[in-house]
Amino acid sequence: MSETILFWTIMVSQFLLAGSMIAATSRMIRGPRAQDRILALDAFYVAAMLMLVLFGIRVGTSVYFEAALVIGVLGFVSTVALAKFLMRGEVIE
Repeated sequence: MSETILFWTIMVSQFLLAGSMIAATSRMIRGPRAQDRILALDAFYVAAMLMLVLFGIRVGTSVYFEAALVIGVLGFVSTVALAKFLMRGEVIE
């Protein structure tokens, strides 16, 4: 019984994360300002990272957890670089 509950919980969570990724993509495409697009990109990579974690739980492999960690680090660095670019007009001083 608990395996069935875990399976359906993971499936519902993945569908909700897919919906959140679709919403973030639409905000990236039609965002009125660059700040909205960067925030949508941030939400998109967090949802993608969580999607990989859920897929790793469902499959039972730790490779997806490492890929999620890489996505998290690269997403954080890209968000900081884009925010710095918007504030100062340059990334490297």
